[in-house]
Amino acid sequence: MVENGRDLIERAESASEKLYGEPAPVGEIADNFVLYGPKKRVAALEKFDGELRGEIDSSPHSLRRRAQLMELRRKMAGVHQALCKARR
Repeated sequence: MVENGRDLIERAESASEKLYGEPAPVGEIADNFVLYGPKKRVAALEKFDGELRGEIDSSPHSLRRRAQLMELRRKMAGVHQALCKARR
């Protein structure tokens, strides 16, 4: 599910760097998730889950990136649940 060998965080950082001149921190990616509509949030979470189901190697960089992805997924799911409770 990783496009061009890059995961969700790397793609978001790249897009942010092209727009604003610097990569977006993981917290900012989660904050921007609030702006998505409910269907787009669900689609993003499903795509994210697909990336997390992929294979992982034991290199320190890969393990660190996996931990960041899991933390971002947890934050995004919390945001989605809160917005669903608020009917947004």
